[in-house]
Amino acid sequence: MAAGAAAAAAEVAAGVGARPAPGPGPEARTHSGALLEVASRAQFDELLRLRARSLVVIHFWAPWAPQCLQMNDVMVELAKEHPQVAFVKLEAEAVPEVSEKYEISSVPTFLFFQNAQKVDRLDGAHAPELTRKVERHASSSALPRGSTDHTKEDLNLRLKKLTNAAPCMLFMKGSPQEPRCGFSRQMVEILNKHNIQFSSFDIFSDEEVRQGLKAYSNWPTYPQLYVSGELIGGLDIVKELEASKELDTICPKAPKLEERLKVLTNKASVMLFMKGNKQMAKCGFSKQILEILNNMGVDFETFDILEDEEVRQGLKAYSNWPTYPQLYVKGELVGGLDIVKELKENGELLPILRGES
Repeated sequence: MAAGAAAAAAEVAAGVGARPAPGPGPEARTHSGALLEVASRAQFDELLRLRARSLVVIHFWAPWAPQCLQMNDVMVELAKEHPQVAFVKLEAEAVPEVSEKYEISSVPTFLFFQNAQKVDRLDGAHAPELTRKVERHASSSALPRGSTDHTKEDLNLRLKKLTNAAPCMLFMKGSPQEPRCGFSRQMVEILNKHNIQFSSFDIFSDEEVRQGLKAYSNWPTYPQLYVSGELIGGLDIVKELEASKELDTICPKAPKLEERLKVLTNKASVMLFMKGNKQMAKCGFSKQILEILNNMGVDFETFDILEDEEVRQGLKAYSNWPTYPQLYVKGELVGGLDIVKELKENGELLPILRGES
């Protein structure tokens, strides 16, 4: 896709994606492999009306955000692969009435429309997930009408899997690290205060789940808390359970930090605690140690300490090692970047990684 994206970027620079002048509606400017740009609420409404029978994917973007420019290139490539889909970019700050209506609080954000109705949403620059959503909705829009019941069964199966994805599942707006509404924030604070171990799902990331779960659970609002796949309730119910001392008996407790760290350091034979992950290091030291391990040709797992402040601080004391990255083999600390470099130069690193010494 890289070569195509580069060509697409040049095409946009040449004026293909330029904002249309007043006059012809948005339909007149659509052609395969290019993005349509909407510059007003009127154009937005007209586009949804004209394209009511097809899938419409709208990228809410900002020219100052480099990740948005990259995702525009991805959209161009997707437009070539799915000529029946309308791919649109809309500058979020330039059309505030549309952005406010659809709760666009960050860029890039993608909304999916079918029959002029919003059916899904994706927040963030996640090209693989955008591609998957486009493919899923494009294929579902091509299904005959008689397949509606089958689609509903598939959604219910998916919701059942999601509600059972962890012993305690919280469906919320945002993430535990960045709640995007006051009720979700309060729920996270209560669960953390009681040391309850839970996983979460951001209902802003999937409009199908956001709407479908309301009917599935017969509960119209968020957040929603599930234990062993069964709905416990929303914030008010959880507050009542907290007041009656029942919450601690219903929800699974998180293991003590030392126990958790022991499990994490033994999660794989070779474990690297770093800033970032295998796909993208977020500091120079982590990038260097990642390159060394990749060149060793051994299997290893990573843990992003930026995603978990408890682990980030606790592991320093647990290992008596104050900095990151930290490399573990079979649960035992090997060291940081300098130690790993020395072991590599001495020819000792590979045997250690293989557990031979």
